Amino acid sequence: MSVRELVVLGTASQVPTRTRNHNGYLLRWGADGLLFDPGEGTQRQLTQAGVPASAVTRACLTHLHGDHCLGLPGVVQRLGLDGVRRDLPVHYPAAAAPTVTALLASSVHVPLVPVAHRPVDGDGPVARGEGWTLSARALDHRVPTVGYRLEEDDGVRMLPDALAAAGVQGPDVARLQRQGTLEVGGRTVALADVSVPRRGQVAAVVMDTRWCDGAVELARGADLLLCEATYLHRDADLAEGHGHLTARQAGELAAAAGVRRLVLTHFSQRYGDSGEPFRTEAAEVHDDVVAAEDLQRVPLPPRR
Repeated sequence: MSVRELVVLGTASQVPTRTRNHNGYLLRWGADGLLFDPGEGTQRQLTQAGVPASAVTRACLTHLHGDHCLGLPGVVQRLGLDGVRRDLPVHYPAAAAPTVTALLASSVHVPLVPVAHRPVDGDGPVARGEGWTLSARALDHRVPTVGYRLEEDDGVRMLPDALAAAGVQGPDVARLQRQGTLEVGGRTVALADVSVPRRGQVAAVVMDTRWCDGAVELARGADLLLCEATYLHRDADLAEGHGHLTARQAGELAAAAGVRRLVLTHFSQRYGDSGEPFRTEAAEVHDDVVAAEDLQRVPLPPRR
């Protein structure tokens, strides 16, 4: 299977630290690269991570606080400098459209990469790609905010022994997958005879928000959930007041939604640079927890 991984470009919340850049997350999904919440320094972090800017094929902003968006103009301009000439779709909450327009016009440059504005106005699908659907849902933060969910289309897994017994081989395997039936040696072989259903993989992004139904629905059954964990639970009152989650709440969200792998990020500088206290807190309620570090690569879990 082609590469499917989360490249973590930055993990700080409002204030970056010596070891944590502002937000930035590239979800590599085969030939597609979805860049979520590029904060300041994102194009340099791409270089540090060994990922070419041209790997970015789509940008998704959850909201327009600076730590989640100020790197977007630099990334767009870098794509142009690197020879990219295709459109760059950019998704963001519809209410933030004037801010996005101002952000992209914030410096003098030759616009080599056309930005295709894709404002999100309501819950539901916002884009389709090669075998996947991107959806958005509203979250509960201090400004208009959305989260995102990338779902692979359901498919089938071919069974080698059943294919051999039916006499289906070579190009006929792909033909059977396209057509659903195939004539082999005077008899009809159905796709269901030589395959089993295969559930599509799911990745979800839940950034700045309080606990809400939208967050749970985005995370429902996800193989990988990237989730903010700005505060430790001893500061739950601060989290609620500022529209954020604690690490424990992120773990509870993952457990309630049936998430397989939880990736924590967006850590407040008040706790120092170690992610271990966040991981430990979330791990009390969920088994597979990663406290993200800058430049880390987190693979999607293997298919069940």
